[in-house]
Amino acid sequence: MERRWHGVVLLLASGVAFSTAGVFTRLIAVDTWTLLFWRGVFGGLFIGGYVVWQHRGGTLAAIRAIGVVGLVVAACSALATICFVNALRRTTVADVNLIYAALPFVTASIGFLLRGERETWTTLAASAVAFSGIAVMVGAAVSLGNIDGDLLALAMTVIMAVMMVLVRRYRETPMLPAASLSAFASALLVLPLAQPASPRAIDFLYLMLFGTMQFGLGLLLLTLGTRLISATRSALISNLETPLGPIWVWLAFGEVPALATCIGGALVMVAVVGEILLGRRAPNSSQISSAAAPPLLRPTCGQ
Repeated sequence: MERRWHGVVLLLASGVAFSTAGVFTRLIAVDTWTLLFWRGVFGGLFIGGYVVWQHRGGTLAAIRAIGVVGLVVAACSALATICFVNALRRTTVADVNLIYAALPFVTASIGFLLRGERETWTTLAASAVAFSGIAVMVGAAVSLGNIDGDLLALAMTVIMAVMMVLVRRYRETPMLPAASLSAFASALLVLPLAQPASPRAIDFLYLMLFGTMQFGLGLLLLTLGTRLISATRSALISNLETPLGPIWVWLAFGEVPALATCIGGALVMVAVVGEILLGRRAPNSSQISSAAAPPLLRPTCGQ
């Protein structure tokens, strides 16, 4: 129970950190690829510094220990990052966040298909409430016609779901080195299109904050928290980002969300808070016997 609550707190803090992305993408006056490059560099240094502090002399061993699974997680995180920032530049913050709010459903589906993992009724009910909030917000988003940004946000959601399932499934694998690697990988992937020397001094300061406090800190907390509770519950709690993102942009730039977005966001917040309060007595899905999983996909580690 104590580990589960630690996971909840870490994921709530991660959601708050990630929710500031819309503010930074509006605030920084550089092209998308340059923004992604410096965000990846600073985020990688932030997480890498934590890894070195945590493992000290065993840092190289921890990096080698991530194995193939860690490399796949790093690739998922890097691709999701690129999709995410491009989506924010091509559609509204509310659009991106409401599509990302479908993460619990996508995560639960992937978890069931790969592991036969079944969630508690409390978590599933909370996910249904969150989905009702998404349905309310979709009505306001469809008329905007931001199809490119919406598709990128959807791709990001699916990739993040795969990453969460893998982190939870192989929670004995040190994933923080993989998180740091993913940040550097995203920077390397966009380098041919970026102009690293173009940002002004003030933009460079914002890029440093974006990379460390939003991306690095958010990814660090997400990786730590997802190891402690089920992947679907992790995704549901991360939905706190959905209503908070448009709120920060509204406060900073006066980008007023539609009424439907406000109502839908409120439903998402109710779902998150309700699941945290009511779901604490429910058995953790990780306690379900591995016999529930298909024979070829039964856990061999992390259980």
